Amino acid sequence: MSNNPSVASEYLRVVKTRFESMKNTAEKAFEQLDDRGLFWSPNDNSNSIAVIVKHMSGNMVSRWTDFFHSDGEKPYRDRDGEFENTISSREELYEVWNKGWDVFLKALDTIKEEHLLQIIYIRSEPHTIIEAIERQMYHYSYHIGQIVYIAKQLKSDDWKSLTIPKKKMNN
Repeated sequence: MSNNPSVASEYLRVVKTRFESMKNTAEKAFEQLDDRGLFWSPNDNSNSIAVIVKHMSGNMVSRWTDFFHSDGEKPYRDRDGEFENTISSREELYEVWNKGWDVFLKALDTIKEEHLLQIIYIRSEPHTIIEAIERQMYHYSYHIGQIVYIAKQLKSDDWKSLTIPKKKMNN
C-alpha cells in the first residue's frame, strides 16, 4: 500500500485549502476598511460588502446544512431578504460571515472520497458532490472578488495589496 494520497483525497485537501484562502482574502479586505466602508454601496442597485456577506452566509447555511439528505435550497431560506442590509455592526458582520463559513467548512470535513460521485440536490437539480463543490467554488470566488474590488476602490491609494503588489516604476 502506497503512502501517496489518492486523487480524490488530494482534491478534497486542495478545495478546502482554496476555500479557506478565499475566506482569509475577504477578511484581509474587511480589515482595511472602516465600519462605514463595510456598508457602502455606489447606488441602490448595488450590494455593499455587508449585503454580500449576508447573501454568502445564507447560501452556505442553506446549501450545506444536511446536504447529504435534503435539497440545498432550504424552504426556510429567504434569498431575497439576503439582499437587504440588516447587519448593523462590524461584529454582527463577522458573526454572520463566520456562521456561514462554519457550516460550510464543517460540511466539507464530512465529505469522504467515496462521497464525491454521490448525487445531492440543489434547487431540485441533481449534482455530484464534486459538481456541488465546484458550483460553490465559482459562486464564492465571484463574491470574494466583489468584496475585494469594493474595498480596493474605497481605499484607493491606501490599499495594501492582498497578493503580490505591483512593482513601483522609477521615473
